[in-house]
Amino acid sequence: MIGVSLLLPSGTMFPFYSCCRAGLLFLLLLTLAVKEAWQAEEKTCDLIGEKDKESEKELAVLKKLSPLFGQSFESTVGQGSDSYTYKFRVCREVGSNNSGAGLVQINLKTKEETIIGRINETHIFNGSDWIMLTYKGGDEYGSHCGKEQRRAVVMISCNKNTIGGNFLPVSEERGKVQECFYLFEMDSSLACAPEDSHLSVGSILLITFASLVAVYFIGGFLYQRLVVGAKGMEQFPHLAFWQDLGNLVADGCDFVCRSKPRNVPAAYRGVGDDQLGEESEERDDHLLPM
Repeated sequence: MIGVSLLLPSGTMFPFYSCCRAGLLFLLLLTLAVKEAWQAEEKTCDLIGEKDKESEKELAVLKKLSPLFGQSFESTVGQGSDSYTYKFRVCREVGSNNSGAGLVQINLKTKEETIIGRINETHIFNGSDWIMLTYKGGDEYGSHCGKEQRRAVVMISCNKNTIGGNFLPVSEERGKVQECFYLFEMDSSLACAPEDSHLSVGSILLITFASLVAVYFIGGFLYQRLVVGAKGMEQFPHLAFWQDLGNLVADGCDFVCRSKPRNVPAAYRGVGDDQLGEESEERDDHLLPM
């Protein structure tokens, strides 16, 4: 096969096909390197406390929410100049400005973006069918709540029908002097309590017994049919034994369950046709005409 060549200034020949192939390989490696570097630098939730000294319970709940880390949630509320869009991610930054924002508010009229909470100040705890995720360290209030930093509280409720959805803002509590917050809610099956699927000892024994019985009858049937060459009822394994067992069970049931004792004479005398005839003639004598 003859390849297409280019003449370089030095007078040497370089295969054009090899040059393109090397260039594509270089771009692919560069893309993978940039992607890995971006993933390595992507921030995640920083729980309250020094590194490696965070609450083990909080770490366990955070790990439970890990399937939501790659998802983004958005909700728009209000009308006219008071319309806002809220964007939320679980333990990941919203946007690419490296601000550490986990939940932001965007004014649809002015396009102004306000950070409500940051993932580097995360607090999380849970109950039987809910998880409470709190982002602190948001932008400061202008004239409310003592100009403290904003805080986002996301209530994640149990819903077995979705891995994550129905993200909605509920209210904003800013009438206090401090400890103001934005309240949100969403549904997720990750907040549901794990179902207990352990089998009891009785269930295990019953399943084992049923399996052994099935293996016995199926294996015995195949052996009688394929090896012994039996036909009809003879294919049933140990047919004579089971027939004798059935007879014994029937005799035992007859002996235990029947209320009438055996070998007891009847309490009445049988009436035959001859007796009926004789008694009838005797009884009719007084009816004859004199």
